[in-house]
Amino acid sequence: MGAEKRKVLIVGGTGYLGKRLVKASLAAGHQTYVLHRPEIGVDIDKVQLLLSFKHQGAHLLTGSFDDHHSLVNAVKLVDVVICAISGVHIRTHQILLQLKLVHAIKEAGNVKRFLPSEFGTDPAKMDKAMEPGRITFDDKMKVRKAIEEAGIPHTYVSANCFAGYFLGGLCQPGQILPSKYHVVLLGDGNPPAIYVDEDDIAMYTIKAIDDPRTLNKTVYISPPKNILSQRQVVEIWEKLIGKELHKSSISKEEFLAAMKEQDYAEQVGLTHYYHVCYEGCLTNFEIGDGGVEASQLYPEINYTTVEQYMRRYL
Repeated sequence: MGAEKRKVLIVGGTGYLGKRLVKASLAAGHQTYVLHRPEIGVDIDKVQLLLSFKHQGAHLLTGSFDDHHSLVNAVKLVDVVICAISGVHIRTHQILLQLKLVHAIKEAGNVKRFLPSEFGTDPAKMDKAMEPGRITFDDKMKVRKAIEEAGIPHTYVSANCFAGYFLGGLCQPGQILPSKYHVVLLGDGNPPAIYVDEDDIAMYTIKAIDDPRTLNKTVYISPPKNILSQRQVVEIWEKLIGKELHKSSISKEEFLAAMKEQDYAEQVGLTHYYHVCYEGCLTNFEIGDGGVEASQLYPEINYTTVEQYMRRYL
């Protein structure tokens, strides 16, 4: 696609990752469009965020998944479409809405790259995932199938563990601030996972939209210094605070039994924790010909290490 600047449409641009994608796209000098629903109502935080994007040079577009014509019109303005709508059940699980976006992109016929909302565990590696958490991966694979059947040029981004959700709670589900006293290890705490600063996810993603090496491939964001076990994350935190935490552990069986007592949305998220923290699903495969690794493609990006990320909690 070359080095010239792109026209980039970001769908879900006011969300947790979406707002970072808007910022990274603008910082890279791309002409950036942000799609927002017409029915914002009195969500003043969202309105002010959109206005801040506009002040930084973004173009605001009104559109809706319920209005096919508005999607097509928005898509016709750009070269690249990035979707960052939520796939997290404890928020809103909207992955299959992207099928409408795929239809609009196919009809418009001008998009050179589509990046659907993935950004977590590679769903293609999760065909043996447990219920009910596998719905996330199954839905993402349905979107991939639609993209590929429509012949749309694409890039899938597997960003592994969002640092805020995992590092903040020392890899403990339901916690986002690290304790200075106690931590519960999931099993023996030794399976490695991969943690990525959310701003770094956005930077790597925006880099990939221009790159012929990422066309029709999966980009794995796996910074080598951030491939660590829960125990290693805890040790980094202990070093930073200068004291050792009291540790207890929860076995696989105890974790699964407790999970079944939660509501559906919680069970979906806990299933993902199980695969990551007990089975090591993020690191138990080799990246094949269908994938590339972001920190190798873009060594010029000084990514945030786990220790650097955790210093903000001091």
